Amino acid sequence: MKSSLWVGAGAALLLVLGENPAFAVSEAGEIQRKEQKSPHAMVDVSHNITNIDFTGDKDIEGNDAINFSADELVNDENTGLITATGDVEIEYNKMRLKTDKLVYDQNKDEITANGNVRLYSSDGSIVFSDKVSLAEQMTVGEMHHIKVLLKDESHVFADTFRKKNNQKKQLTYATYTPCDMCDTQSPLWSISARKVQHDEKSQNVHYNDAVIKIKNVPVFYTPFFTHPDPSVKRRSGLLAPTMGSSNYLGAVFQPRYFWAVNDQVNVIFSPIFSTDKDVIWGGDYQQYFYNANTSISGSYLNDNENNRPENRGNIFASGRYDINSYWRMKYDLKYVSDYLYLKELSLPYQDDAWLSSNLTFERFSGRNYASIETYYYKLLSYNLRMRDEQQFREINGRKPFVAPLIDVETYSEPSRIGSYFKNEFNSASIYHQDGRQTQRLTSINSWELPYTSPFGEKYRFVASLKSDAYYINKYQYQPDRNYDGTTARFFPQAGIEWHLPFVRANESSRQIIEPVVVGVLAPNGGNKVDKIPNEDSEDVYFDDTNVLDLDRYAGYDRNDTGSRLSYGLRWSSYGDIIGRTSAFVAQSYEVNRHSSFVDSLDNNNDSNLSDYVGRINAEPNEYLDLNYRFRLDRKTLDAKYSELGAGIGPSFLRGYVSYIFLQGNSYYNKLYSERKELYTSLSSAFSQFWSVSIYNLQDLTENSRGSLEHGGSIIYEDECLKWVTNVKKYNSSNPDLKNSYEFGITFYLKTIGSFGS
Repeated sequence: MKSSLWVGAGAALLLVLGENPAFAVSEAGEIQRKEQKSPHAMVDVSHNITNIDFTGDKDIEGNDAINFSADELVNDENTGLITATGDVEIEYNKMRLKTDKLVYDQNKDEITANGNVRLYSSDGSIVFSDKVSLAEQMTVGEMHHIKVLLKDESHVFADTFRKKNNQKKQLTYATYTPCDMCDTQSPLWSISARKVQHDEKSQNVHYNDAVIKIKNVPVFYTPFFTHPDPSVKRRSGLLAPTMGSSNYLGAVFQPRYFWAVNDQVNVIFSPIFSTDKDVIWGGDYQQYFYNANTSISGSYLNDNENNRPENRGNIFASGRYDINSYWRMKYDLKYVSDYLYLKELSLPYQDDAWLSSNLTFERFSGRNYASIETYYYKLLSYNLRMRDEQQFREINGRKPFVAPLIDVETYSEPSRIGSYFKNEFNSASIYHQDGRQTQRLTSINSWELPYTSPFGEKYRFVASLKSDAYYINKYQYQPDRNYDGTTARFFPQAGIEWHLPFVRANESSRQIIEPVVVGVLAPNGGNKVDKIPNEDSEDVYFDDTNVLDLDRYAGYDRNDTGSRLSYGLRWSSYGDIIGRTSAFVAQSYEVNRHSSFVDSLDNNNDSNLSDYVGRINAEPNEYLDLNYRFRLDRKTLDAKYSELGAGIGPSFLRGYVSYIFLQGNSYYNKLYSERKELYTSLSSAFSQFWSVSIYNLQDLTENSRGSLEHGGSIIYEDECLKWVTNVKKYNSSNPDLKNSYEFGITFYLKTIGSFGS
């Protein structure tokens, strides 16, 4: 449990009594520090003084002065009592005390405030009390019937508060709640304790007979517990545990212990105790340096099932090291023993088909950039294995290891006319498990000139030369065609980009229409696909994001050959108060209908014109949010790719629809199956605190598996509590996971933390 119960009370009650001096009124009318050798100060007799305001930032000794004001001040020489009444206010060290009446007994060195006492702390907390008594130069004190309003609007109530001179402070019959308080209703939840004691020396807060209540009904009791006070930023101790159950593990309980090794090192021990698999050992390690940090997490399980490895586990590690002002090192390492482990233990990356690990050195200098990287991959996709065992083995067999991958980009200073040179150098060494190797050196030297005409036209001129050198080992282009050795190629390219935005504005909206034309000149052929393997350009796509690019490939191994003309139209409308809508549509004309990029998309292409690609984004008001991306056949306008997302309705009843369709195709004799999925959800925030949602993910392909996943949630959330119930069921092609479901309940208590399963 966190120390929130003491955060505000500590600031408002405990600190104010720690170092405040006793005070007296001097002849100069300023409240001064009392000398320790005298039991009371010499005071001037001043009866019935109204609206006295003794102020000052520092006293004569240079210490913080006490500012005092009252409607009436009476000094009784016979009894040694100074009595202030009316609007009494004392201010010291950014703290203020207001009361209706204040009495200072000079003989006993005691201060008593009665009636409507309000103590304003420097952290924004306010303490309300019926009576406050301070003694021994304000180092000890007592308050009765106190109420504390903390800065975050939490509340603390207590019968008494006492501060002793042994650095210990104590609350009796105290209650803490972060919830809103109503006169006729109890708080939604609260913590009550018979006694709460703060030990300044050990920096601990101790509780006796503590009870957590929900709507004033006790739900948890502990006779004693302790935690660090707010001045302690971190300390070793137990964290909130988790518990639950699963088909694989059975019932589980996971305690967590936080070990603050030192100011820079944290360790969390988090073993999982299960009924079916005994103990799963796990933990986290974090270390922070002046210019670096590292984080490691992992788990280990000894499994005795026949279809599982005996020793199962995972390790995830990441970190960063700033070597100097220019260089930094990053690493992200992921290891798992088998493809089912992450899913069965509900660990991070459980739905990823690949786990990738990399080590990177980066250099930043002005506009220039350089990096040296290493990549390692592990294939986890069970769905791919079930769908096509041969393709799975092929992909896993040629799984790459990249070391090193070097990338350098430099930019020259702009010339007098605004042109500049860009030089890019890239090198990759790739090793496959089947023995195939590729070493590549690539250099791209380009010249660019951006220009805006007086008429408002925007131009960009580009000329580039790409040079590649390869060393190939065991490359098999076709079953009867192998290649080993070296090869090189050169690829010049020139392009021009033209925009002309037209703007129309009226009293309520603004519209922009912008035609765009991109022309590219490049030679045909020259990719040498029979000698150069395709390592980084297999993921070929043609959509609204790259239709106007000079190079539409994602990597370096394939050049975007052939000349072409791409053209499109952008339109957007913006309301002055609310609403925005935009649309974009484009197409390309290929001079050579069998350019490398076009053939990679469609081997049977019979036209120089590409398909239509575009997008629509519409948010005309708060009840509609629509995003649609598409690729339409140039002849029939049938969809080859569609991606739709739409949210409709107010928060009281809002629906969301997401649809994705990707036409199946073949590329270099590899068949990619059709993908067609529909995601629907319905949510309702039907009251101030309650909301509910349901969803379904449906497979719509010809050999549909039906619902891939469906579920829902019920959420209650107010100013101090959040309760979430989730349920999910998914249909996996993995027989070990088929028809599995997940169910969880989590409570979030404000300022304390979460508890759940």
